[in-house]
Amino acid sequence: MAIKVHGSVTTTATMRVLASLNEKGLDYEIVPIDLSTGDHKREPFLNLNPFGQVPALEDGDLSLFESRAINRYIAYAYAGQRIPLMCENPKKTAIVSVWMEVEAQKYDPPAIKLTWELVINPTLGIPTDDAAVEEYVPQLAKVLDIYEARLAQSKFLGGDTFTLPDLHHLPTIYYLMGTKIKTVFTSRPHVSAWCADILARPAWQKTIEMKNYK
Repeated sequence: MAIKVHGSVTTTATMRVLASLNEKGLDYEIVPIDLSTGDHKREPFLNLNPFGQVPALEDGDLSLFESRAINRYIAYAYAGQRIPLMCENPKKTAIVSVWMEVEAQKYDPPAIKLTWELVINPTLGIPTDDAAVEEYVPQLAKVLDIYEARLAQSKFLGGDTFTLPDLHHLPTIYYLMGTKIKTVFTSRPHVSAWCADILARPAWQKTIEMKNYK
């Protein structure tokens, strides 16, 4: 059975999973879930993710939800495909895992809030809450200050090679770099270079093409 991704190609979480599959060069089928009609809040999708959030993944008899957990599975189950997205060395794996937690716990909360305010809400006809933007930009900046120091010592967050913690940033970086707050990334030289590097990856470019030509 082919890998199936149930989701919407414009959402950050679905894009995160598609980027991982594209990095691995895997064949998969996208099963569109129409969020505007609430398909994610009723069966049959709720049988895949009872929390009603995209994406969900099916690989044979295995069903998973939560994009970061899905990507861990892809990295380990298809470790021999193209580039490794995790490390075999326990110490290096531990470092990669630390930065995966940083992305999920420190970076993503302000980044996804800003993505909603500056990108998603305007497409839905909802005005941007400028007060919220003013609140979350400094929070994101504090995280990126730490990234700047880390990336001055290491080409990527988890080490010298591209791994999941880098990949997991891609959707929000992509969206936010097209907004008025892009300087929060570009004003930090090492962060700026890292962003340019990971955004230029062929697998990510393929992911963007899927979004644009859905």
